[in-house]
Amino acid sequence: MDKTPLQQLADFGQSVWLDNIRRGDITSGEMQRMIDWGVVGVTANPTIFEKAISGSTDYDAGIDELVRQGKSADDIYKILIVEDVSNAADIFRQVYDRTDGLDGYISIEVAPSLAHDTEGTIKEALEFSDLTKRPNIFIKVPATAEGIPAIEELLYRGINVNITLIFSVEVHREVMEAYLKALERRVAEGKPVDKIASVASFFVSRVDTKADKALEDLLKKEQDPEKQAIIKGLLGTTAINNSKLAYEEFQRVFSGERWEKLAAKGARVQRPLWASTSTKNPNYRDVIYVEELIGPDTVNTMPPQTIIAFRDHGVAARTIDKDLDLAKRQLAQLEELGISLDQITHELTVEGVQSFTKSFDTLAECIGSKRETLMSGLSERYAASLGGLEPQVQEGLRRIGGNQVASKIWEKDPSIWKQDDEAKKTIKNRLGWLRVVSLMQDRADDLKGFAKEVQEAGYKSVVLLGMGGSSLAPEVLNRVFGSKEGYPRFFMLDSTDPGTITAIERRIDPADSLFIVATKSGGTTETISFYRHFREKVNVSKGPKAGENFVAITDPGSSLETLAKEEGFRRTFLNMADIGGRYSALSYFGMVPAALLGMDIDKLLDRAETMTEACAPCVNAEDNPGVWLGTIMGEAYKAGRDKVTIITTPELDSFGLWAEQLIAESTGKEGKGLVPVTGEPLGRPSAYGRDRLFVYLRVDGSANGDYEHALEKLQNAGQPVVRLKMKDIYDLGAEFFRWEMATAVAGHVMGIDPFDEPNVQESKDNTSRLLGVYKEKGKLPEGDAILEANSLALYGDGEALSRAGSEGTLESALRAFFSTVRPGDYVATLAYIPSTGEHEELLQDARLAIRDTLRVATTFGYGPRFLHSTGQLHKGGPNRGVYIQVTCDPQRDLDIPGQTFSFGTLIRAQALGDLQSLQQHGRRAIRLHIRGDHAEGVEHIREAIRAAVAPLGI
Repeated sequence: MDKTPLQQLADFGQSVWLDNIRRGDITSGEMQRMIDWGVVGVTANPTIFEKAISGSTDYDAGIDELVRQGKSADDIYKILIVEDVSNAADIFRQVYDRTDGLDGYISIEVAPSLAHDTEGTIKEALEFSDLTKRPNIFIKVPATAEGIPAIEELLYRGINVNITLIFSVEVHREVMEAYLKALERRVAEGKPVDKIASVASFFVSRVDTKADKALEDLLKKEQDPEKQAIIKGLLGTTAINNSKLAYEEFQRVFSGERWEKLAAKGARVQRPLWASTSTKNPNYRDVIYVEELIGPDTVNTMPPQTIIAFRDHGVAARTIDKDLDLAKRQLAQLEELGISLDQITHELTVEGVQSFTKSFDTLAECIGSKRETLMSGLSERYAASLGGLEPQVQEGLRRIGGNQVASKIWEKDPSIWKQDDEAKKTIKNRLGWLRVVSLMQDRADDLKGFAKEVQEAGYKSVVLLGMGGSSLAPEVLNRVFGSKEGYPRFFMLDSTDPGTITAIERRIDPADSLFIVATKSGGTTETISFYRHFREKVNVSKGPKAGENFVAITDPGSSLETLAKEEGFRRTFLNMADIGGRYSALSYFGMVPAALLGMDIDKLLDRAETMTEACAPCVNAEDNPGVWLGTIMGEAYKAGRDKVTIITTPELDSFGLWAEQLIAESTGKEGKGLVPVTGEPLGRPSAYGRDRLFVYLRVDGSANGDYEHALEKLQNAGQPVVRLKMKDIYDLGAEFFRWEMATAVAGHVMGIDPFDEPNVQESKDNTSRLLGVYKEKGKLPEGDAILEANSLALYGDGEALSRAGSEGTLESALRAFFSTVRPGDYVATLAYIPSTGEHEELLQDARLAIRDTLRVATTFGYGPRFLHSTGQLHKGGPNRGVYIQVTCDPQRDLDIPGQTFSFGTLIRAQALGDLQSLQQHGRRAIRLHIRGDHAEGVEHIREAIRAAVAPLGI
């Protein structure tokens, strides 16, 4: 069998180590699988350790036993980490023996609080060495001024040391000197040196994060095109160039007479270990810090996702000493621009110690919290009462575990969804959401800095101009958190309805508003139309400086990126191209608005990371919160319970907006689909058929007596109920990831590709065609109404509907329409009207009348928002939908700059195109058009629906 790119690294003298350790990897066989892939060592990561403890059940049994023994949180930490490191060392002993002690090492870290305590470091390092009692253990010690003498002393005493937090060539030189001195002291005393091992962990990508920020700041101010080109050419080069110089110094130190004397005694070189090699900038190749630093006598320690990525598409070739002159020249250019590499590396060392200290503090808090939770017995964060569905779900979990579905998802193996090559290629380019949390954590400081910049610039409002999945997560965050005091008010515009646009205009001053233009493709008609409208408004007051009121979030290379450059946007955030809109909550599309709301994005992303670790491949399917939920949803679908009814406590009522589009667009295709039901108040058990799955999401401590009582009745009636409990509202970060993973798993169970949207384009094409007709004839082809009554016009097709309409009453026509509803159907209200509380209350009342009378699920959505989300389910899912489209004449229309049609014409064309698409798929659909006052028209619709369904009650 041909070697993978990961295995080929050994041919160039580079060892691959895993930057991750957790109990689940050890016990599940995942660590052995990594060895089979070519991984030959492990470094412990306290952040991952903390997430594994807080977010999974990996350590519950161990902690529970230690709690019973009366152990403190500090004791528990040391016992757990020593157990993990020792067990991992035993697994890797085979590598250690096979390589004669070159590899097979596991690293354990002294507390970062000892970073400036030489004697304390030595004492704890000796304690860990004594506790582990294995030859293939490294003790990690930071390369601080106080750490370096401790490093020398430990090496002299025969302790293997992994020196960490090295950012500069100068510090690397000091570390190598400490190693040489330790060996020389041993030789002078006649002690052996052939079994002493050490690596120097030289940190890579973080250097680029800080250097690129300085370069980007310069680029904003620089007007000279020649200097702009130089600055752009330096982006993404500093970290690799710095590392290449460190390797050059390594070659110099470990050669010549001094080293040869030690080598003659059996001493081995202190290998450079490239650390922090995951790509932090989403616009750079995800394996750049591996591919550019390959060479003899080196180690690259990678997180699991980088290992998977390099194994899949990395290129192995000797690069470490390639273009060394260019590296030196570019570093010189950096200094000439006034950016000090010494200053950057010094700041990174200080920040590194602080960051590691914070990770350890969080770890201690986590263990303490887990200890208290286990002592109190309140460890359940999710549970389910599935009734008759339970055996099917348990069998599904066994099957998913046996087929290693979670591992294959993390490995980005598309075969678990589709087998044909074209589909597999597309799926692989849609899985970036799996690694987005760590990428955004590394951009958090930049996002917070941008939010501060916006505050200081005096903006009073932020308006998000978007459409579909990429705009709904910010809407949820805004409704749940609101704008923090001192931060701009937040508005979201994802409707082409002129009244909705006007309502926002009345609440803002365009001159002191920041507009976020958010579109993945860069060319979404609605979003660009919004931009043109508000750009014209800002031009009036700011003229040539109007661009500074606009921010773009888009994919690299999109037309919006070009537009933003040409029209002087304040900032452009280039998102990861391998993330679809509905999976983008934790990417720039969600996190830029979150920062501008004044949210603690570190905390939000931290919770998301905890869930990420809880959903890791090493976690058993039944204990993996994302896999567990996804399996329940998928098996419920197979059992005919395809209506996922999401119930939340009031503070979370907007969560359904986001989850709805994720589930519907992901699963509604190939005649299959889960129908998300959100915003439907809980009813009596008699209101529901046998097609429901209830998922209840609540914040711990929130008032929920009424919900619990109602859900208890549903359980007793045989309805399956899933309960998810959030610690607080910042757990939304965790829920975003959980539901993304669950939806991907549900897609596997259902046998569909959850990442494509084959029918969304249909309505867009119909809209374009209808606008073409409008441009040619000056009007849209609306067709003839079946009847008109009370300023309402009814449109539709079907003989029964037309016959009932000929009787002359709206109620009789609607009754004929609703008589087609069968058990297992759902009735969807598609409202292309202004979003107001009054309209929603009236239509919700009509919705409940349908549910309680016909005992079918009901959904409600505003157009054209849903065209980019649930619209996929409507056309591509099973023919169980019954659609009531509501449209209106605009009370006051708005022109779209640069277009021959208005917003009123656009939304009418979208509605007509949507209706035509539904009818082309044989869906049962009608349109109710309001010709007069909107509120009166909606009131008439409510009354007509109530009257129509009343005689049809089951």
